[in-house]
Amino acid sequence: MTYSIAMAGKGGVGKTTLCGLFLNYLAQTGKGPILAVDADANSNLNEVLGVEKTITLGDIREEIAKSEYAEKNPIPTGMSKQDYANFRFSAAVTEMDNYDLLAMGRTQGKGCYCFVNDLLRDQLEKYYQNYNYLIVDNEAGLEHISRGILPPVDLILLVSDCSRRGVEAAGRIAEMIGQLDFKANKVCLIVNRAPGGKLEQGLLDEIAEQKLNLIGVIPSDDSVYKFDAEGKPLVDLPDDSPIKKALGEIIKKLELK
Repeated sequence: MTYSIAMAGKGGVGKTTLCGLFLNYLAQTGKGPILAVDADANSNLNEVLGVEKTITLGDIREEIAKSEYAEKNPIPTGMSKQDYANFRFSAAVTEMDNYDLLAMGRTQGKGCYCFVNDLLRDQLEKYYQNYNYLIVDNEAGLEHISRGILPPVDLILLVSDCSRRGVEAAGRIAEMIGQLDFKANKVCLIVNRAPGGKLEQGLLDEIAEQKLNLIGVIPSDDSVYKFDAEGKPLVDLPDDSPIKKALGEIIKKLELK
C-alpha cells in the first residue's frame, strides 16, 4: 500500500522547501520508490530538488479541454481523449533515481474541466500505487485533494512560520480537513524558521488554542538563504545543516513505515 503525505500551509511559510527536503530524506534512507506531486499553482518544487521543469498536468488539461476548438487539434485522428491523456501523462513524469516528480500546474482557461480532471485522476490512481510513498506539496486549500483529483492522504503536515497568522491559517486548514472528512490518519503541525529553534509562549498558546498537534520545530537556517540566493538546490544542503537535522528528527517521530 502506498503511504501518502500532504503538506499545506499559507504562502511563504516554507512548505515547498520542507517538502523537498522531506522527499530527499526518504530517498536517501531507502524509502523509495517515491512519487512527488507539486500541486501548488506556483510550482517550484523542482527548484528545491534541482530538477528541470517539464510539462505539467495543467498543460495537458488545457490541450485536451481546448482540442475540439483548436485550429490544429493536438489529438491525432482516431485517438480518444482517454488514450491521449495516457500518452501525454507519461511525458509529464520526471524520472529520477529514487523518485519521480509530477507537477499539477494550473488551469488557465474558462469553462468546465470536470471531464479532463476525471482523466487525470484516473491516471494518478493508476500510477501512484506503484510507489511506496506519495508526497504532495499543496496549496493552502488542498484543492486537488478536496476535488478528488489526488488520492486520499494518510498524513497531513501543516506548515507555519513563527507568526500567529501562520498558526491561525494552519488552524483554518485543520478545520477544513475535518469538515471535508479527508479521513487522514494523522494531522500534525510543523513550525518553520524559529529563531534558535524555540517558540515563544504566546505562539505555543495560539497553537493550543487552534487545537493543533505540534510535531516539531524547524530553526531558522542562514544556509537556506545562501543556497537560494545562489540558485543552488536546497537538497544539496549539508547533512549537518540545522534545517536538515531538525527535519530528520521530526520524520523519526512520525515513525513512517
